[in-house]
Amino acid sequence: MSTKLFLGHRLRRLRRDHGLSQTAMAQSLGVSPSYLNHLERNQRPVTAALLLRLAEQYEVDIRAFAAGGGHRTSPEALTEIFSDAMLRDLGVPRHELVELANNAPSVADAIARLYRIVQESGARLETGGDGDIRSAVTPESWVRDYIQQHRNHYPALEEAAETLGGALSDPLSMAEPLRRRLKEAWGIDARVVPQAELGNVSQDYDADRRRFLISSQLKLENRTFALAYQLALVEFAGVIDRMVEKAAPPDPGIHQLLHMSLANYAAGAIMMPYGRFLKACEDMRYSIDHLCGEFGANVEQVAHRFTTLNRPGHRGVPFFMLRVDPAGNISKRYAGDQFPFSRFGGTCPKWNLHAAFQAAGQVVTQLIETPDGQRFFTVARTIERPIKAEISGGLLAIGLGCDISHAHKLHCAEAYDLANAPVTPVGPACAACPRVDCALRATPPTGRMLAVDRSRKTISPFPFVAG
Repeated sequence: MSTKLFLGHRLRRLRRDHGLSQTAMAQSLGVSPSYLNHLERNQRPVTAALLLRLAEQYEVDIRAFAAGGGHRTSPEALTEIFSDAMLRDLGVPRHELVELANNAPSVADAIARLYRIVQESGARLETGGDGDIRSAVTPESWVRDYIQQHRNHYPALEEAAETLGGALSDPLSMAEPLRRRLKEAWGIDARVVPQAELGNVSQDYDADRRRFLISSQLKLENRTFALAYQLALVEFAGVIDRMVEKAAPPDPGIHQLLHMSLANYAAGAIMMPYGRFLKACEDMRYSIDHLCGEFGANVEQVAHRFTTLNRPGHRGVPFFMLRVDPAGNISKRYAGDQFPFSRFGGTCPKWNLHAAFQAAGQVVTQLIETPDGQRFFTVARTIERPIKAEISGGLLAIGLGCDISHAHKLHCAEAYDLANAPVTPVGPACAACPRVDCALRATPPTGRMLAVDRSRKTISPFPFVAG
């Protein structure tokens, strides 16, 4: 190993996550407590042999562990925060932000949460809210952070769903086995009814009458998902309740949203059981259309399932995924091992995610490169909402991407000469993007001296001094 790895904070967090003392963990790894103490304090580098023992003892993915796993607040996210107008005058150098993210990740997470609270509190004031900062942690942001901390993978749900989904799999349609299971095992009668009977909801469970109603306006794949969701609520009630209790959501609304999110996860795992789905992904080279046909799922369901393939020893391609509307609002954001985009803002205008709206129904691919030199292969395409909107703008766009080192595994990358294909340089939110000559820059970069010359105009509207 040519580069020394100082991973003290990750070792310490791993030990605490498992509820171990330094003595207990040192014993399991075959090292002395004093040596482990030196490792945790970054006074000794982690060796390749120790990484292998970590992988064996604690099912650690070596690459993700050595790289930080991508699920904590990154130096890039901190750069974005400290480029905000209220903080930029501090001039915090990047090396300090890197040190903070690496050596005090919980503090970095707290800063990120506080920054989001300030943002959301300001938005509430602008829209007439009371500005109470205690109510500024939105359910969506809290649950998103929880999902990201677990890398969108829950072994307990996966194991239960794989057993149940395997037993219910049917090559014709999974909807009927799901419906029978609800009726025979739980006495729940599931039926499709006109939307008018449901008002403004798409599905409704009446626990007293043991009746589950599904809107006739839901597309077939979404009806199947609705059945799987309801089955997950009753089959995995104990598992999900324990997970939510352990997560300790701060209020009832977040509690309910997290419960719903975990049930949604379980529904996807029932429809697409882990082992069979991963094998199909590899056999079909991650072709979304083929996988939709194989599992009776839709594009969004398959794309979301891609991001959950993080089982130790049996991982899939580490995808990141976003879902946006035509106005650029991001309603889903899941990361794999790396996530190159802004945590608090939108997407880079050079990434062709939004171009999918001009090519509805078509697959739009692109090779992109982030400022640190990482390259990603990305795929974008439009999807329809579960129930078609009565107004314009009913389409959404799904963006998927993975590190270019995995692109050769993808069906949609077969036409690319990955070594020589043109690459589009992208960045995070404009305020944190270090790229100098970008004609699409919307705002000046914070913390940088502008290089505006009134006698000439540059391609970029906000030229600045690099470095």
